[in-house]
Amino acid sequence: MLKRRTTGSVVCPSCGSLVGVRDDKCYTCGRANPGLWGFGPALRQLGTDLGFVEIVIGATATIYVLTLLVSGPGLEVVGRGMSILAPSQSALLMFGMSGGVPVFYYGWWWTLLSASWLHGNFLHILFNMLWVRDLAPALIDLIGTPRTIIVYVVSGFCGFLLSSAAPFSPVPIPFLGGSAFSMGASASVLGLLGALLHYGRKSGSSYIHATALNYALILILMGFVMPGVDNTAHVGGFAGGYAISAVFNPLKRERGDYLFIALLLLLATLLAIGFAVVHGLYLMRSPA
Repeated sequence: MLKRRTTGSVVCPSCGSLVGVRDDKCYTCGRANPGLWGFGPALRQLGTDLGFVEIVIGATATIYVLTLLVSGPGLEVVGRGMSILAPSQSALLMFGMSGGVPVFYYGWWWTLLSASWLHGNFLHILFNMLWVRDLAPALIDLIGTPRTIIVYVVSGFCGFLLSSAAPFSPVPIPFLGGSAFSMGASASVLGLLGALLHYGRKSGSSYIHATALNYALILILMGFVMPGVDNTAHVGGFAGGYAISAVFNPLKRERGDYLFIALLLLLATLLAIGFAVVHGLYLMRSPA
C-alpha cells in the first residue's frame, strides 16, 4: 500500500537532501514538490521491494502459455532441431513479435517494447529466464531495482530496433543482417551484461568487467553459430544496456526519479502488449 505521510522529513528524489514533506521546493537543488505529495517514502520502499525478477519470469511465462493456447492447430509440439512447444507465428504476431516486417512493413512500432516478453519455444524461454534469474539480481545489488528495470526495457527496445532496421539499411552492416521476425528476452539479457560491463569499467572492478565481457562474447559467438538466432538484436541490446548504464551513472546515488521512469517503462510495455493483442484480434475479425 502507498501510505501517504503528512509530517516529518523525506529525502529529495533529485539530490538526496532532507526536506520537509510539505516543502514547495528543495532548497538544495530547487526541485519542485520534493516530498511528492507525501508519497516519496512509500515509493522508495516500492522501488526496493518491487520483485522485478519475479515479475519478468512470471509475466514472460504467462505470455508464453497464452501464445501456446492461442496457436491452436498451429502449435508445434516437436519441430526441427531443438524446437519444442513452439507457438504459431500468428500467435506471436498477435502478442507483439517484432522484426523488420512488423515494424517497417506493417508499421507496428509498439512491438519494439513487447517482443522481449515473447519466446519461440520452450528451450528459448527456459534459457533466457535462467539468464535473467542469474544476471538481474546481480545488477540490482549494484545499481538498484529502478535502474535495472530501465536497462532491461530500453536495451530490449534498442536490440529490436537495430534488428528491425538492419534489413532496410542502405549500407549493409557486416555480420548484422537483422531479422524479418524476431522476439525473445535475449536482447534485454545482453543489455544486463552491457550494464555490468560498464559498471565494472567505471568502478574499476576487473572481475565484474571480465566476467560480463566473457559472457557477452560467448552469447554473441553462439549467435553466429546457432541457426535462427537474431544476433543483431543481441548486439543492439548489449550496446543499449551499456549506453543506459553510462547515462544513469551507476556510481552515483540512486535517485527517486529513476523509479518513476522505471514504472513508466513497465506501463508502456504493458500497454504495448495489450494493444498488440487487441490489434491482433481486430485484424482477425476484419474482413479480408
